[in-house]
Amino acid sequence: MASEIPPTMRAWQYSQTTGGLEQNLVLKDHVPVPTLSPRVGDKELLIEVLSASINPSDYKIAELPLNLGRAVVRTPATPAWDFCGRVVKTTNIVDNFRVGEIVFGRQAPTQQGACGQYIVASANACASLPSGVDVDEAASLPCAGLTAYQTIAPNVKPGDKVFLNGGSGGVGSFGIQIAKALGCHVTVSCSAAKAEQCKALGADDIIDYTAVDVCQALKERGQVFKLSVDNVGLPAELYKAGDDYLLPDGKFVQVGGPVSLAALSSTMSRLFRPSFLGGGKRKFQLYTLMGDQHQDLAILGQMVAEGKIKPVVEHGYDFEDVPTAFRDLRKGKTHGKLVIHVSEKGA
Repeated sequence: MASEIPPTMRAWQYSQTTGGLEQNLVLKDHVPVPTLSPRVGDKELLIEVLSASINPSDYKIAELPLNLGRAVVRTPATPAWDFCGRVVKTTNIVDNFRVGEIVFGRQAPTQQGACGQYIVASANACASLPSGVDVDEAASLPCAGLTAYQTIAPNVKPGDKVFLNGGSGGVGSFGIQIAKALGCHVTVSCSAAKAEQCKALGADDIIDYTAVDVCQALKERGQVFKLSVDNVGLPAELYKAGDDYLLPDGKFVQVGGPVSLAALSSTMSRLFRPSFLGGGKRKFQLYTLMGDQHQDLAILGQMVAEGKIKPVVEHGYDFEDVPTAFRDLRKGKTHGKLVIHVSEKGA
């Protein structure tokens, strides 16, 4: 039997980002519970959020300059797009989820995020929680796990060598494990303090970016890598240096980096500048979330259930501590995922 859905809920909201998103978050007690779309054909779920996880994109998109953030996400808005929760209502055409089922997934940038007690999500961007998988682990999977899986799995085969720039963060920690599960040799960049953590996740080779020039260290290894995934955005010449460390048919995928007009201009320059004008010769892809998210999330959930990957949840925060979680995330020193316990059932 479906539980009664209240008309209002508790949710963290922001209306501006001056001084940083975390400085503008306010916990409100009477925010209207979102409603399912009335449009025929929309496969949507109303979900009671148990746990949410946060990602740098949550504040980077909100803080886009020239009011671009408000163009993407209308305010007042609730942050966080990754969640694990209980289905409390569905649209009539949803046939793969039932009321009462625990699911995990993500939303596209939207006004109603997972730092609220209820959200509406597309059924195509959710998957059922596998038996034995923890709610917090599942909440940590969607954005970082999908990014790691979709940047690695389509581009490698067993035996390939992969370089991950930024191996200790949320995407990197999943990337190491996914690449190893696919049979790859994995080299990562990280600080000396995070080296043991990356090795424990399966990294074969470590480049300490605080002690050596990453590009030079890669060049010294020769043209041996099939794939380079940049989760950081620095050093800026990492793509151009790929001419010396990527195989002729190798590929460079850009994931992370500062969100600004200058950074966007730099990325576009790298993407379109010909090699004779100083551009790189290797394939370049600017990553965006793609493909069948339901299917990929189901694969990731099964990999966790089978022990092939283990989500690294660095810290869990009470619902009242969401601004602290975002402050910690912004420091860029996390070695895994940060999870918010939206309800006591997610603790």
